[in-house]
Order: sequence, then C-alpha cells, then structure tokens
Amino acid sequence: MSQKKKPKKPPLVENGLLLVDKEPGGTSHDVVQRVRRITGQKKTGHCGTLDPDATGLLVLTLGAATRLTRFLIRAPKVYAGTIRFGATTDTYDADGEITSEGPAEALEALDLAAIEAAMAELTGEIDHTPPPYSAKKVQGKKLYELAREGKEVPRESKRVTVYELRPDGELAEGPAVNGGGGRPELPFILGCSSGTYARTLAHDVGQAVGTGAHLSALRRLKVGPFLLDDAITLAELEAAAEAGTPPERGWIGFDDIPLPFGEITADAQQEERLVHGQSVLVRDLVGDEGDWVKIVNRRRQFIAVGTIVERIGSGGVGIVQPRVVFAGN
Repeated sequence: MSQKKKPKKPPLVENGLLLVDKEPGGTSHDVVQRVRRITGQKKTGHCGTLDPDATGLLVLTLGAATRLTRFLIRAPKVYAGTIRFGATTDTYDADGEITSEGPAEALEALDLAAIEAAMAELTGEIDHTPPPYSAKKVQGKKLYELAREGKEVPRESKRVTVYELRPDGELAEGPAVNGGGGRPELPFILGCSSGTYARTLAHDVGQAVGTGAHLSALRRLKVGPFLLDDAITLAELEAAAEAGTPPERGWIGFDDIPLPFGEITADAQQEERLVHGQSVLVRDLVGDEGDWVKIVNRRRQFIAVGTIVERIGSGGVGIVQPRVVFAGN
C-alpha cells in the first residue's frame, strides 16, 4: 500500500509585504531566498536592491503582493551613509580597488563648506551615471559582469531626482586603512528617486572637491511610506517561524498595503463587475484619465488595481477599468 502524503504545511505568512532589516555581506537575492525558506512562501520578490555591503530596509512582496512590485519599486528612498575622502575606487565604494589618491594639499584644504557646495550642485533633477560595478543590465548582462571580464562597460546616464543630499555630522578622520592613516570621512543623508546610486554621488562629490572619494557605508532608512524602524531582522523572523507564529513586526497584510495613488470603494454590484474584468462608473473620483487607483470593497478588502479610463464632466464622475484583479487570492 502506498503511504499517504503528509499535508503540505501552510506558509508562515502568505500575501503581503515583509519589511526586512538587511545585514551586510549578502545580496538582496540572498535575503529573498532565506525568506522563502523561513516562511515557506516560495512566491517572494523585492522592491529594489541593496548592495551586499549596504544594510537597512528591504521591502519584500509575498504571494499575491508580488503583482504589486511594479507599483512599489519606483518609490523614493532615504539613506544614511558615509563618504570617505582621499581616494577613488573602481567600484565607487570601500569594497573596490583604489584607482587614484587625492593630492595632500587638496586634503589639507578640504572643509565642510566645500563639501556642502558640491552636494548642493548634485541636488535636484540631475544626469546620473551608474557605477561601473552595478547590477544594472545592458543587453542582458550586468555591468559588474562586464567589468570583471575586463570588457568596456557601457554606462548611459539618465535623469534622476536627488531630493536631499546633505552632511549629517562633522568631517573627521576615519579608521586606519591598509595599515596607513585614516582618511577624512563625513556622514550624510540622501533622499532620492529610484535608480539613484549613492556610490556615484559619493564619487562625484570627491571629484568636485578635488580629493577623490568613495562610499564607505550605506544604510537605507525609508522606501516610500515604509520605515526601517518597522522592519524585522532575519534572526527575528526565524525565531517567529520556530515558534510557529507570524512575525509581530515587519508584516503588512495584503488588504493594508498602501499604494502611491488614490483609492476607491466599490459596492457589491461594482465588485461583481470588477472581479470579472468589467469597468464601473464611479462617483467622487479623484485623479485624471490614465491614473491608477486602488480598489477595495466595503469590507476594506483589496480587490483590484485599475485605471481611470474616462472622466465625465467636472463633478468627480468617471469610468474605472480593472487592470490587476485579486479576486480569489
């Protein structure tokens, strides 16, 4: 007689967002893999990478929430970091090989005012080029793969927005490096749009002040409305899994996920149409044609994401078409 299969254990958490406080040393993909193993939820993704040595907030999407990644991945981000002056590296961070060292006279003349002026020039909407070692892909290959192969790295600039780039302390001598003396370091705060590389900004500040510089530390504090203070460590998540209980912190259930656009509430008749992919007439609609909207029912359950396909008159009436439907998830 064949043995009966044991019933499959349900995931620790199913549909929603998990806010993780990433530790240094692993990639964002490593974190995703560990969360899959810990929670048993194989359908897991993330909303924006962190470099291996960077720490802080990673927003993971689980289950049905993976279909929301495209709406969350472009959220603005806030970081705290440290710039080390006096040397440039091939990776633009402390993990790389030193490619040049700043002249002694430039280091002696370096002061906070000059750095603040350089940072001010990099604030606002700017042309921004990714570092040669990055996960950005060109023709299917990551830039760091091309760089490690010794090939020319094509790096096209793009427009990004730096909302804030400012010192967050005093310029001071950092720890000794490679048996030599320390180099000047400065903590900073960065608020920026998606696609901005703190490593590039650190490098550019160093070029502007004439000393060269690279990023020596980076910690992500915020992604859109999500805060590092609310995140969970992987050790805490493992402890929750061992206890067989969902995590008390870091978890945002599917119905409670905030999205960066307006919300409408559907009545029972509208809900029936929406879950079958049919458009509905909505009153008190805020937004313009083409805008996305989050659609919930009167029980506050998240049922769909739609777009405003037509505005009728000027009284807030319009037609909404569902684009991503979650009925049955």
